[in-house]
Amino acid sequence: MTDAQNQASLSKELTQQAEQLDYLRRILLAPVYDVAVETELTPLTKLSARLSNQIYLKREDQQPVHSFKLRGAYNKLSGLSEAECIHGVIAASAGNHAQGLALAASKLGIQATIVMPKTTPDIKVDNVRRFGGEVRLVGNSFNEAQAASIEYAKAENKTIIHPFDDTDVIAGQGTVAKELLQQLPNADIVFIPVGGGGLLAGMAVYLKQLSPKTKIIGVEAEDSACLKAALAAGMPVDLDQVGLFADGVAVKRIGEVTFGLIERYCDDVITVTTDEICTSIKDIFEQTRVIAEPAGALSLAGLQKYTHENKLTDQSLVAILSGANMNFHSLRYVSERCELGEKKEAILAVSIPEEKGSFKRFCQTLNNRVITEFNYRYVGEASANVFVGVRLGGGIKERQKVLDELASANYQVSDFTDNELAKLHVRYMIGGKSNATAQNERLFSFEFPEHPGALEKFLDAMGELFNITLFHYRNHGAAFGQVLAGFDISKDKENEFFQHLNALGYQFEEATDNQAYQAFLN
Repeated sequence: MTDAQNQASLSKELTQQAEQLDYLRRILLAPVYDVAVETELTPLTKLSARLSNQIYLKREDQQPVHSFKLRGAYNKLSGLSEAECIHGVIAASAGNHAQGLALAASKLGIQATIVMPKTTPDIKVDNVRRFGGEVRLVGNSFNEAQAASIEYAKAENKTIIHPFDDTDVIAGQGTVAKELLQQLPNADIVFIPVGGGGLLAGMAVYLKQLSPKTKIIGVEAEDSACLKAALAAGMPVDLDQVGLFADGVAVKRIGEVTFGLIERYCDDVITVTTDEICTSIKDIFEQTRVIAEPAGALSLAGLQKYTHENKLTDQSLVAILSGANMNFHSLRYVSERCELGEKKEAILAVSIPEEKGSFKRFCQTLNNRVITEFNYRYVGEASANVFVGVRLGGGIKERQKVLDELASANYQVSDFTDNELAKLHVRYMIGGKSNATAQNERLFSFEFPEHPGALEKFLDAMGELFNITLFHYRNHGAAFGQVLAGFDISKDKENEFFQHLNALGYQFEEATDNQAYQAFLN
């Protein structure tokens, strides 16, 4: 290295040390306990025995707003000047930041306006109002609400409170780590959920200074992995789209400030599936009787996945239960998916002879395993495809054993356990194939914000122009609706069809080649 390079390296190191000390000071002095509470660290004894590790859950569901977001919001507001407060504060939020900000502002006598997407679950909207915040419902996504909040702030001279990409907000969230070290000084690995990165950044910068041996793992939803994308690119980047199930972490772009801290102080980041999140919601409920929201259960899902993949034993592992503002009607969806996440159910397509006694023989081949679902319709052919769910006791190994046993008995079998289209739609639609439209039928899955008129908009835009040959709509009682639709599209209408789809503005994906569709519906 040249002298100039050495000088630059030393300067960078000193800057980082100053940053570390500044965050440490901010976290230690954060006045969050004027409104927040020190939450419990709950040992999960059943899960600990099952995973052969000591598993703990940091219970941020115990905050007055049932989420850690109160910490950062109050820390930010408590440091504002009178001039910054006089016209009130404003924020865009899909839920938990909104509730935290509303309560924090109420405690400090500041007017708070929250701009929320129209898709926000009612429980979160109602709570913001209950905590004294003014709610403005704008747009069908966080980005639309955020753009509106910026315009309102300019027009009304309000101070914007960012949900995660702010030094004081990050420091407020870092107080979770301060409590954790007091409760468990020798934690081996801490798993922290990631949306915009405020909680992970605040906890990581604190833990790495006072407990450098503790490993920090960020956990993202597989369909909202903005941190993973940023790490791959070396800088924050926009995701094309985000999943809406774990709405608390449905962020398209990691924060600029948070990413810089995470890149330096976080050891690793992993992603988990919807089924794995649902499994952890169930595990948390069985141990604590608390119903975690999907984003709240994210870190425990990551803990379980990381433990299995790395064959960990005899470690002290902590997951942060970041929130418990679950929309009640979403529980139906969670219940359906958790057994798949636990690897306790296999979803199979099996071809059986169209003759008397064939179903009985098929059941006998399963060797007394419980059949959880069986969908079938007579189609007048020599064989029929059945859609069947099978209860498993031995996870992935037993699933493979079932597949091998069926193959040995000369059954043609396809494993749809990881086929999203099969689990979301096709399992409810088994009813034979349509020869009348087979030549021109194209299948598409759609996901759109669930608000009044959304489905009607879809039908109005597409149903009057193109013949719908298949349709399945499923509302999970959350922020999104899902449709599977078939259309009769001739070659000369193909360009026109896609023009209308793009103009519609809903997220869509063609599923014509999906194996589940080909087996049962095409």
